[in-house]
Amino acid sequence: MPTIDLPELPMPKVSLVTGGSSGIGRATAARLAALGSTVIIGYNARPDAAHEVVSGLAGSGHLAMQISIENAASIASAAAAVKDRFGKLDALVNCGGATTPVPAADLDGLTDEIFDRSVMVNLRGPFAMVRAFRPLLECGDKPAIVNISSIAARTGIGSSLAYLAAKGGLDSLTIALAKVLAPKIRVFSVSPAGVDTDFVPHRTREQLEQVAQRLPLGHVTTPDDVARAVVACIVNLTSSTGIIVPVDEGRHL
Repeated sequence: MPTIDLPELPMPKVSLVTGGSSGIGRATAARLAALGSTVIIGYNARPDAAHEVVSGLAGSGHLAMQISIENAASIASAAAAVKDRFGKLDALVNCGGATTPVPAADLDGLTDEIFDRSVMVNLRGPFAMVRAFRPLLECGDKPAIVNISSIAARTGIGSSLAYLAAKGGLDSLTIALAKVLAPKIRVFSVSPAGVDTDFVPHRTREQLEQVAQRLPLGHVTTPDDVARAVVACIVNLTSSTGIIVPVDEGRHL
């Protein structure tokens, strides 16, 4: 039988993952490194964890870099360091984020401080990363940005009203940036729900399993489930941009 010649997939040579020291970020870094990418692990307050991740990645040349996505100077310093060392960036994964659980009906409990921090970390932070690293991405090979969102943006159910609002903004920003940064840079949101990590304080595995039983796929989403979707956006979805990819066991249905 004749062989079928398939075009070569755009494997990212240099990737940056914020929030890369744990959970979804860690799993994404592992997947990217396994594809041969040099991975920069962005961290804020856990240098030991970040360096541990780096030491466990396949390949070589990976590094941990302190990046506070709340701080413009920190982001600018990181962008300068990446430029000096690599001269480009092929993939940016905005995985860094945080949440403070507040029941949806507790409007008084959702203080201005909690609301503002949620928006700063989960919405303004990713935008600031895109703004700073845009020139390096434009030098990359078929570059892509993947924002880690949340299905809470679609369902209106999440750890707090501020968190779901910030993620809704992130999805809107993804669509807008896909237009602004085309044709050079593709932009995606990957939108998980109920991932088996310690991201939401005090959430237990038992709670995740109870929710999973009511979902179409009946499965608790793992960090690697999300990481594989991120990699698919970067590597496989070469004719797509501005789309939101649910990784939620069908919760959005």
